[in-house]
Amino acid sequence: MGEKIIELKNIKKTYDNGFAAVTDFNLYVNKGEFITFLGPSGCGKTTTLRMIAGFELPTEGEILLNGRNIAKLPPYERPINTVFQRYALFPHMNIYENIAFGLRQKKLPEDTIKRKVKKALELVDLEGFERRSVATLSGGQQQRIAIARAVVNEPQILLLDEPLGALDLKMRKEMQLELKEMHERLGITFIYVTHDQEEALTMSDTIVVMSEGRIQQIGTPEDIYNEPKNAFVADFIGESNIFNGIMTGKLKARFAGGEWNCVDDIPEGTHITAVVRPEDVLLTAPEHGTITGTVSSVIFKGIHYEITVVSGKSEMVVQSVHSARVGENVGMRVNSDNIHIMIAEDNTNYFAVDINAKYHLEFNGRELDASVTKLIKGSRRLEDGTVVDGSGDAIEPSKTKIMASIGPENIDMTDHVEDGLVDGYISNLIYKGDHYSYVIHTDLGQDFVVDDEDLWNMGDHVGLIMPVDKMDFKVRR
Repeated sequence: MGEKIIELKNIKKTYDNGFAAVTDFNLYVNKGEFITFLGPSGCGKTTTLRMIAGFELPTEGEILLNGRNIAKLPPYERPINTVFQRYALFPHMNIYENIAFGLRQKKLPEDTIKRKVKKALELVDLEGFERRSVATLSGGQQQRIAIARAVVNEPQILLLDEPLGALDLKMRKEMQLELKEMHERLGITFIYVTHDQEEALTMSDTIVVMSEGRIQQIGTPEDIYNEPKNAFVADFIGESNIFNGIMTGKLKARFAGGEWNCVDDIPEGTHITAVVRPEDVLLTAPEHGTITGTVSSVIFKGIHYEITVVSGKSEMVVQSVHSARVGENVGMRVNSDNIHIMIAEDNTNYFAVDINAKYHLEFNGRELDASVTKLIKGSRRLEDGTVVDGSGDAIEPSKTKIMASIGPENIDMTDHVEDGLVDGYISNLIYKGDHYSYVIHTDLGQDFVVDDEDLWNMGDHVGLIMPVDKMDFKVRR
């Protein structure tokens, strides 16, 4: 086990408007490790990085550096430097002065500054560039100067916030390898932020996958890719076919219209989520396949063909070096060790509802067609209007808590947002073979999961129609 250099304990960051950008964040980083925060925009990865740097203060929790809590320390008192996507080089200074800037702030002797700048330029392979203007540099060179300016201060930790985002694809791939080599030469701890899966898989010792301000999984690149902990990770890392299913026997699962052998020993009858990578699907003659389907599209991707096969209500994406014809009937097989089975998540939506003066239930300021007397067994309304439970005790609206629940399959989305019981914006979507699973973020601070066969876009503003007869209610006194 490595030596811990930094540890984040129970970190939470909530802004004045009540938005929780990071919640229940626990992580330790070993000395010399290359660790990457990976996730979509808005998942909290940059906020977490800024808290480590000191540009944001956590609402709750501790940030321990070598065992010392630095959560309230200003950035300049932390042995940590940051490289941003926009390199923020000083255009009026040459390269030498850009790199020397932090050293001059520390009032170091000129001969010391000269020696340190020379060493930093050697690290980033830009010796002899001292007197060049920043404006004459390519994007990749500017990025290396920004790194040199950071490492010249000899930080214990280097934070990199999507530093390759401004580069073109070819330069980005080259810089991924250069950064990895630079990390090995420097021997210091790198904490890297990106939304690019390939970047994370290429460079990292450890990946922290984030969504909605929470850690979804921590592991090596191999673990994250081959053993995703949930459907979000499977969908976000690489390409995946994801299906709902059920265990039908020992090492047997039914999904996508067929029964498959697998290696995950999960009890029979358990509802599961199955993940199959496109490169692991083998196309066969129809009679040799576990399931059959019709080819609906073929796209040439350079090193392989991406083939979509429709089988009943499900779709299977296949990557193969061999092409297929649209309309062709094919079989599909997957080796048992290439099927990853996870116990299905409970996506039931739970939310608190109020009791109004008429003893009807309300949610989001709207009255539901559900009265307390229908909900609570044995309850009744007295002549004076008071409602009592089966024991004759008065039910006081302010002291009685009602929890409602509804399954994702029972919610309909509409673009007429005013028709919904609540409205919000689509913050995540996962295709599960025969339907999409959506996460809707609302202004109530509550996320709702919705299953829908239709494709909506990320960021769409939608209303959620939730029929009362599809809800379950429980009383909590």
